[in-house]
Amino acid sequence: MIISQSEYYISPEEYLEGEKASQIKHEYIDGQVYAMAGASDAHVTVSMNFSMLLRNHLRGSGCRVYMLDMKARIDVINRYFYPDVMVTCDTRDREFEYFKSHPCLIVEVLSETTEAFDRGKKFADYRKLDSLQEYVLISAQQMSVECFRRNPEGHWVLYPYGKEEEIHLASIDLRCAIAAIYEDVLLIEDNIS
Repeated sequence: MIISQSEYYISPEEYLEGEKASQIKHEYIDGQVYAMAGASDAHVTVSMNFSMLLRNHLRGSGCRVYMLDMKARIDVINRYFYPDVMVTCDTRDREFEYFKSHPCLIVEVLSETTEAFDRGKKFADYRKLDSLQEYVLISAQQMSVECFRRNPEGHWVLYPYGKEEEIHLASIDLRCAIAAIYEDVLLIEDNIS
């Protein structure tokens, strides 16, 4: 979540150096850095569950799964974001230690304060990544997963998944029950019944 903005321009190089020593994570947009706040129990658990599912599925494939602390670089528009989960299968990303530039899959877990940004401007920015094939939004409040997949014409198509459904991620050929993503997560809908 973005909570504060710096008042002067910072170069990408200064940003990357600063992040190495910073105790607080910052996202970078056109020379400005934005501090990020912490996440809820549900947010962290969903991120971890999904990361583990992806890691187990991709083990030995050459693809890498990153969670929470790895930056996605969108070079063409001068942006660095911290996706909740990211997968890259591109060997070019092995040369970068602190960011990845060629992810095929990016996942954001939604919170009330970040949902509009994750669905809007951030998704528009992520679409600038030629390598990106799927963008997944996961609710931390109810069993709901939205997968936006780039079709052969370059258009983004929504594939929504709900309770008791199986999720399909074409970019990495993964199928899993939605319940596996929400294991050990207390959802709002659980409190209503």
